[in-house]
Amino acid sequence: MSIEVRIRKNEPVERALRRLKKKLDREGVIKDVRAKRYYEKPSEIRRRKDKVAAFTCMLRARYDN
Repeated sequence: MSIEVRIRKNEPVERALRRLKKKLDREGVIKDVRAKRYYEKPSEIRRRKDKVAAFTCMLRARYDN
C-alpha cells in the first residue's frame, strides 16, 4: 500500500504535508504503526478489545433512548 500526495503548482510544502498526514490518519496507518511498535500479548489485545466493546455498548445503551 503506497500513499502518495502530489504537490500542486505553487503549493507550499507544509500544505502538502498536512494533506499527507490527513490521508495517513484516514487510512489508519499511524494508528497501526503505533500499535505495532511494541509486542502485545494476545491476552492484552483481547482485554483491550473487550474494554472498547464494553465502552461502546455502554454509550449505545445510554444514548439509545
